[in-house]
Amino acid sequence: MERKVGSSTVTAKEVKAALEKTRTLAAEEEKVLRMRHGAGASSTRAPLPRAAGDNEELADELLVIEMQLLKAMRARAGAKAAPATPKAAAPAPRESAANPTKDKIVRALRKKK
Repeated sequence: MERKVGSSTVTAKEVKAALEKTRTLAAEEEKVLRMRHGAGASSTRAPLPRAAGDNEELADELLVIEMQLLKAMRARAGAKAAPATPKAAAPAPRESAANPTKDKIVRALRKKK
């Protein structure tokens, strides 16, 4: 085996080009190489890779899970946005009700009196 004479420098452009060509690296390995050499992603407009790859059955399962999560998120957001019954006669909530730490301090000070 020959000894290498001299040193070589790897630039971010070279690493970026090499990472675009290879498909054998794991996501963690690719991330480490990009961070180590300062090579950014190939394009911010590029589509994200599909987690299922070529497996259609897995893609269907992931789609069902995604739809269920989206439905639950919308239901939760809708429940927070629109209260069930409007309370016109109810007094305005105290400002400290949103801050439990402040309530604790106020209760402790009242007990001291």
